[in-house]
Amino acid sequence: MADYIIVGGGSAGSAVAGRLAEAGAKVLVLESGPRDRNPLIHIPAGFVKLLDSKLLYHYATEAQAGLDGRRPVLPQGHVLGGGGSVNATVYIRGQRSDYDGWAQDGADGWSYRDVLPYFRRAEDNDRLADEYHGNGGPLGVSDLRHVNELTRAFLRGAQQAGIPLTNDFNGARQRGVGLNQTTTRNGRRCSAAVGYLRPALRTGNLEIRTGCQVIRILLEGDRAVGVEYTHNGKLECARAGCEVILSGGAIQTPKLLMLSGIGPEAELQRHGIAVKQRLEGVGQNLQDHLEFPAIRFCTGRYGYFGEDGPLRSIKNGLQYLLFGTGPVMSNVTEACAFVNVDDPEQEPNIQMHFVPIVFMEGYVQQPIKRAGVTINPCVLRPESRGEVRLRCADPEALPVVDPRYLTAPGDMRLSLKGLACARHILTQSAFAPYVEKAEAFPGEDVQDEASLRAYIRSRGKTVYHPVGTCRMGKDDRAVVDPELRVRGLRNLRIVDNSVMPSLISGNTNATAIMIGEKASDLIRGLPPLPASNA
Repeated sequence: MADYIIVGGGSAGSAVAGRLAEAGAKVLVLESGPRDRNPLIHIPAGFVKLLDSKLLYHYATEAQAGLDGRRPVLPQGHVLGGGGSVNATVYIRGQRSDYDGWAQDGADGWSYRDVLPYFRRAEDNDRLADEYHGNGGPLGVSDLRHVNELTRAFLRGAQQAGIPLTNDFNGARQRGVGLNQTTTRNGRRCSAAVGYLRPALRTGNLEIRTGCQVIRILLEGDRAVGVEYTHNGKLECARAGCEVILSGGAIQTPKLLMLSGIGPEAELQRHGIAVKQRLEGVGQNLQDHLEFPAIRFCTGRYGYFGEDGPLRSIKNGLQYLLFGTGPVMSNVTEACAFVNVDDPEQEPNIQMHFVPIVFMEGYVQQPIKRAGVTINPCVLRPESRGEVRLRCADPEALPVVDPRYLTAPGDMRLSLKGLACARHILTQSAFAPYVEKAEAFPGEDVQDEASLRAYIRSRGKTVYHPVGTCRMGKDDRAVVDPELRVRGLRNLRIVDNSVMPSLISGNTNATAIMIGEKASDLIRGLPPLPASNA
């Protein structure tokens, strides 16, 4: 019998599993996806080829009124390492105010000063070593080894548009334009599965079972004692001596709770599920980042256009294997800009991802086979809130995912300003040697507010950052307390991005790992790391 059963081997689950196993506990990780053996996972540029693969769940959302009734797909990692095995490896933590806001809303112990030491403990940064950054941790964080000429044009163009250059989005201030650091080590992806699980396997305390779909939490009274799961078509169960820890993410974790009779009473009764613990907040408070592209076509073969062709792929692959250089070393999303479109001196409310390709993600009839540049702005702290519900009581059925994008008026207001900023950057002289004078998207004829709103609704897509569906806090709608214990039940915790009270200002993978790090101390009853003075 394991001491701890961890449901989900994603970023947070891998981090907490690794720390508990290293501390001497017997840990069983149950992951629904396969092992992370696909070689494309471990190559920085490989994720581009994985986006449409079976290594991700592809959740079709409900028809989105804010997106002209479209049902965009919200992909999530379905492989050991979770999203950290299939994402663009961008290492962003968010802003100080994100975590201070959590604490103010009842998440005691999760202020910026409280969580920064756990970010630092996780980190093994190849360049930075200061009060904001750590060295020697399980998670490799590195500077890019390959930067495209169009990315450098973006850095210059953003500065020409008035955005200051920064060398660290995760330091004293997030504001500025700069190159991303990535979760890589020695030219290879460092997912939490690589950084935490592989070393922990050597202790003999960790067992990983993949291809296991957990369908129910086993409860004895108010105590979680194990889980029931399917593996190779067989129904099996596993019991935990200490705790069951849910780490399935913002979509799978609330689904499993509801299948187990834990959640909103009316929702459970609607599907004929006996109510074991009424928690009205389960599945509520869904938040996600929404982005939309500003695009210009190139005048020649610039950027990464054509680099995945047969002959170029062979050349680039050999360059990577023999010399550790070339386009395969790129994470494609090489640079970002963080700006406040209302007041440039304030903390950012817009993030812009830059990619040196045309990136439309399937929302046009035919793929655009042209070289180009894309800036994708998104609102950092959206006010829109959605939900995750059960489609039926069948554990094999995908849940109902309804983000309700752009239903809060403020999100569209900031989206319009963010798109205007992205378009302005692309007009700067830094891009002149590379791009056509006429704008490709939204297009020169899209200028009035009504047309711009329509464009955002027609092109808006996820940034793959769903959070918040089992939020922590102290009020009646909170699902977990600040120690991540499910309210009203014993020996059951949630350790993943579903516990976030609100979405952080940026990419969410680093924060998931921090949550796993902090949870490992909470579970063992250790005092928190000393709060930072940074």
